[in-house]
Amino acid sequence: MSVEVSLSSEESLERGALEALQGDRLGELLARLQGRNAFYTRKLEAAGVRADSLRFPRDLRKLPFTTKAELVADQAANPPWGTALTEPLDRYTRYCQTSSTTGRPLKWIDTNESWQWLLECWKVVYRGARVGPGDRIFFPFSFGPFLGFWAAFDAGSQIGALCVPGGGMSSPMRLKLRTSVEATVVCCTPTYALHLVEVAAAEGVSLRESPVRVLIVAGEPGGSIPATRKRIEEAWGARVIDHHGLTEVGPVSFECWEAPGFLHLNEARFLCEVLDPVTLEPVPDGTRGELVVTSLGRSASPVLRYRTRDVVVRRSEPCPCGRSWARLEGGIVARDDDMVNVRGVNVYPTAIEAVLREFHEIVEFRSTVSRSHEMRTLSLEIEPVTGLGDGTALAATVGKRLREALGLTVPVRTVEPMSLPRFEMKARRFVVEDEGR
Repeated sequence: MSVEVSLSSEESLERGALEALQGDRLGELLARLQGRNAFYTRKLEAAGVRADSLRFPRDLRKLPFTTKAELVADQAANPPWGTALTEPLDRYTRYCQTSSTTGRPLKWIDTNESWQWLLECWKVVYRGARVGPGDRIFFPFSFGPFLGFWAAFDAGSQIGALCVPGGGMSSPMRLKLRTSVEATVVCCTPTYALHLVEVAAAEGVSLRESPVRVLIVAGEPGGSIPATRKRIEEAWGARVIDHHGLTEVGPVSFECWEAPGFLHLNEARFLCEVLDPVTLEPVPDGTRGELVVTSLGRSASPVLRYRTRDVVVRRSEPCPCGRSWARLEGGIVARDDDMVNVRGVNVYPTAIEAVLREFHEIVEFRSTVSRSHEMRTLSLEIEPVTGLGDGTALAATVGKRLREALGLTVPVRTVEPMSLPRFEMKARRFVVEDEGR
C-alpha cells in the first residue's frame, strides 16, 4: 500500500499566484547576491541588471545565462571553490561534486541553510512517490561525493522514514540487507535496478515477493524510457518513479504517482525556461528545447539561468494529481551534449536504449562511435542472457530494429556472459572514441 500524502499549498497554486511567488523569490535572491557573490555581481553588472529595478517575468531575459564551462573556468582561475559563493567560507558545511561525465568535475559547497533548502525540494519528490513516515528506504550504492542521494537520505530521515545505507557492500550483500530490513522503497539508478535483477536471478531471489513497492530512480534518463521502465517494474513488481536533478541546481523535477511518463518541475523553488538552444528564445509547449534553470532559494551557491543541456518537451495543462506545476513529457528526452552525428544522422544514447530494452534476451549492451576514413561509424555489442546460444538471430533482429528506429545500419555482435561492465551509479554505455563530436 502506498502512503497517502497531501499536497503542499505551493504545489497547487493558481498560475498567477505561482508567478507572483516566483517573482518575489527571484527579487530576494538577486538582492542577496549583488555585492556579496563576486561571480554573479560581475555578471549582473555586465548585463546592466539591478535587483531593485527588475520586473518579473517581463525582465527575466535581461538576466545573464550561466554555463558549466564558465563555472569550471572560474574554479580553475580561483581554486578550489571559485567565486560563485555568497557567504563567508567558514559558513559552508557540505561538499559535493559533479560526476564529471562531460569534463572536469565541479566542486559544489552548501551552507546548512542552502542544504536544508535542497532537502525541502527532495521532500516534494517523496510526496510525488507517495513515500512517507513508516517507509523503509534502501540506498544500495556507495555514497561518494555526489549530491543526489546524500540529499535524498537526509530528507528521508526528516520525513520520518527509516533510511538504510548500502555502501561498501557487494550486490548480493545488498540484496540480503534489503530483505532483512524489509525495505519498502529503493533509491538507485535505472541501470543498477536492472543489475540487481540479474544478481537476484543468480542468487535465486524473487524480487517480486519483497515488500518493495516503489523504486525512485535518477542519474540517467532510463526511468522515463518506457521499455526500461517496463523491465524494472515487471522484474521488481513495484512502481518506478523517475526524478531529475543536477549538483549545481538541486532536485528540480519529479514524477507523480498519477501521471507516469511526466516529470513535474518544482516551479515554487525553480524558474524553469525551455528555450531554443540556438536562438535562446522560448519555445511553445510541445516543442523540444533546452531546459534552463534558476534556483530561487539556494542563495549560498546559486545558479542564474543555468543552461542544463537537457532536451525536454514542456506541457502546462493541469495534471490529474492536482499540481499546477508544468511537466516534462517523457522526462529528459536527451542531453544535447550527448548527441553524436553518425553519417548525417543525429544519434542520442536514449534512442539506442529505448530499442535495446525491448529485448528481454539482452542483459547488457555497449555502443561505440569511432572514425573510419574521416567518417563516424556506430557499432553495438550485446550480452545475451545465459543459455541463449550464439545469439546470431538476436543480433540480426536488433540490427533491424535499430535501422528502423535510427535510419542507420548498425553492426551488432554478441559477446560472452559478464564481459561487459556493470555500473552502480551513472552507466557509460555510449563510448565515443574520437574527441571531435
